[in-house]
Amino acid sequence: MFGMGFTEILIIAVIAILFLGPDKLPSAMIDIAKFLKNAKNTIGSVKESIEEEINVKDMKEEALAYKQELLSAGEQVKSATDVKKMAAELTSLELDEDYEDDGFFDEPKPEEVTIKKKKKKKEKDESKDV
Repeated sequence: MFGMGFTEILIIAVIAILFLGPDKLPSAMIDIAKFLKNAKNTIGSVKESIEEEINVKDMKEEALAYKQELLSAGEQVKSATDVKKMAAELTSLELDEDYEDDGFFDEPKPEEVTIKKKKKKKEKDESKDV
């Protein structure tokens, strides 16, 4: 413990007994144990807060990267809407006089649909027998 050997701990214990006496030694040991426990808890909480700060820093970096991606995607969408506006302007322009109307842009005319009834097999078979 703390890089001390058994003999060093024994010497410290003997000095503590001489200075404190047998009456105060148990309460002093309890106070020392409480101090070491509090120090250990404080070190652990500081370690956790540092790890949280590191994670927060990483999360901020990721959020900034996503923000940059969103901004670039927004610019692409904006340029796409510009293209749509240009296409709308081109379609709204009047055609030149040299243009020959070939009916390409005309609306299609509806076709007439007729339904013919098919003969049943029995009728076909009877007609063959006759």
